[in-house]
Amino acid sequence: MAISILRRSTSNRDKRPANESNGSVAPLEFDLDVDHEDGLPLSLHRMVSVLSDGIAVVDGQGVIRHANDHLVALTGFSSETLNGQPVAFLVPAWDRNASPPSLFDAEISGVLNEAVDLRLELRCRHGHQLEVLAALSPFIFDGESWVVILVRDMRTIRGVEEHRVATELRFRLAFEGNMAPMAVANLEDEITSVNGAFCRMVGYSKEELLGHDAKLFTFPDDVGISEESHRRAVAGETEQARYIKRYVRKDGKVIFVEVSRSAARDTSGELLYFVFSERDITEERTLSAQLTHQSLHDPLTALANRALFMDRLSQALARAARRGGTGAVLLLDLDNFQGVNDTHGHAVGDQLLVAIAHRLEMVARSSDSLARSGDDEFLYLAESLTSPEDDEKVAARLLSVFDQPFVIEGIPFEQRASMGVVVWNATSSDCAEIVQDADVALFEAKRAGKDRYVIFSPEMHERAVNRFELVQELRRALSSNQLSMHYQPIVDLATTRVVGFEALMRWQHPERGSVPPLVFIPLAEQSDLILELGELAIREAVAAASLWARIGDPATWPYVSVNLSARQFHDPNLVSLIEDALFTNDLAPDRLVIEVTESVALANVAETMNIIDYLSRLGVGFALDDFGTGYSSLSYLALMRPRVIKIDQSFVSPALESARNDTLLEAIVTLGQNLGLSVLAEGIETQGQYIRLCCFGCELGQGFLFSPAVSADGAATLVGRVLGT
Repeated sequence: MAISILRRSTSNRDKRPANESNGSVAPLEFDLDVDHEDGLPLSLHRMVSVLSDGIAVVDGQGVIRHANDHLVALTGFSSETLNGQPVAFLVPAWDRNASPPSLFDAEISGVLNEAVDLRLELRCRHGHQLEVLAALSPFIFDGESWVVILVRDMRTIRGVEEHRVATELRFRLAFEGNMAPMAVANLEDEITSVNGAFCRMVGYSKEELLGHDAKLFTFPDDVGISEESHRRAVAGETEQARYIKRYVRKDGKVIFVEVSRSAARDTSGELLYFVFSERDITEERTLSAQLTHQSLHDPLTALANRALFMDRLSQALARAARRGGTGAVLLLDLDNFQGVNDTHGHAVGDQLLVAIAHRLEMVARSSDSLARSGDDEFLYLAESLTSPEDDEKVAARLLSVFDQPFVIEGIPFEQRASMGVVVWNATSSDCAEIVQDADVALFEAKRAGKDRYVIFSPEMHERAVNRFELVQELRRALSSNQLSMHYQPIVDLATTRVVGFEALMRWQHPERGSVPPLVFIPLAEQSDLILELGELAIREAVAAASLWARIGDPATWPYVSVNLSARQFHDPNLVSLIEDALFTNDLAPDRLVIEVTESVALANVAETMNIIDYLSRLGVGFALDDFGTGYSSLSYLALMRPRVIKIDQSFVSPALESARNDTLLEAIVTLGQNLGLSVLAEGIETQGQYIRLCCFGCELGQGFLFSPAVSADGAATLVGRVLGT
């Protein structure tokens, strides 16, 4: 037994016998050696059972011979009910007894050689009718024409169509209405579709873009980026790709674009087309470049900052390692620049920094790098030095910009600078160490008197290490009571009676022995330790003076004088510290005198006057130390009206005695007397110096001629005493 199923044809119906091939009919042969119980081939049952649509097998008489489970579910009739029924039972339009000739006969006779699709009303169990799409496919069985009717619910078809339409709508919204530029390209990388956002991005219309590839609007230097991505995608090397390239808009503007390419494939994995989603990142890159520039440049002077300088130094060292050669790093620090900010304000100080940066740029070589590394510090990188003297020439050229005054808002500034210089070569590799060594050399330049440059040597590093270790030991000394206050008597030169004491700090190191103040005080001033030392000095001195105030006649109670550094004197907590120390020890404020050097007091006259005003209201005295060594106007002296001016030791015991020196000494004493100030001479060591000061009318004095500094207990024994000369 054999069965032939005729395939659906798109040609006009062919009336030739089914076993005659005409190009549109291709019968399929099946092995039918096993029959089903209803007489139909078993293979036919298997075929219709796997289909998801309703199936009815109808013989040449129009009788349903088999109905599958899906047709049963669709109509509600059981298979027993349907099998053996004329097809008109389900499709009234196919009534064989109707007159004129039935539609069924007409269709059967017309489908012997070709399948057809019909829209019908299908009868269901509960009396209602269901609109269906029926596909009639003829086949020959035992020499008779039979028909397989495939029935599909129109509701399902409409649902599928609605889903397709909804899917297309979503695609249009996701593609055409997308704010992101999108495009579709075929396998030849030609544009087949673009949305409005893409057209606006490149400035071309949709008609101008379709059929072209990306070369139409690609920046010439970037041609090849898309092509390589396309090649890899077609070769199956990648499904998605992302890259950045430049486009040239139709108006000529160049933009940066981030392109995301995705491959679209069918269910079998066949490559169909490519979808592009793109993003204009021009503003983003511009902002990123601005942020990068800001992160690597000083906002005030627009010079490179320390981070960028270190990167350039690293590259210079790498070049030297490959090619050889030497270079130098120069660290420049402005001398006493804080005084500019304190006196004239930060706005003027900023303008001065900009002017300095401009001058430094004017003398910098094009091959070198200049950076601002701190508030008043600049770094300079010199490459390709040809002789040992070149580094000094560079240093001298940089310092030469300070030869002429800077004029800011009509005010001339005689600004100076100090510099540390480090020479490096092809074997140098540690950038941080080079800059650190430059800082060490800068310290030596400051220590040597400022306004100069010093070239680094290994011995400086050893001294720097010793200084660092000493600072750490000083920090420990504060917590282990190694620091103490000693007191040198201040005498009335007319009677040599003790009237006060100057508090002097001493450090007795357990291993180093006595460490001089000239060694550890400058080290402390480089850190916050100086503030702790200042607090210790004030509290200890006030406590000692409160004990002296209980000895003898109140008329003989001495005052105590405490010398403060610049940072201590300008510390905002100074007044509250003094108030607390006086209150805690019940000491009269007039028994305390605060000393600062002339240079400290006159560096910022306005702030100094504020502090003096606070001290005066408390009743605390103010003394001007090292008088005669500064360069300030004498008018400020009358304005401040200190209780005491202390004549510097260089006038009292000069290296070479001369009539000119005596004249200066006498002039200072006379000036103080005329202003109603007490004049105190420091460093009196000989009888001759004492007599000369008495002749000039100097009121007060101190020095080894009378007594060295002694402990607090030792000072108590000297209260009210007359010291021999």
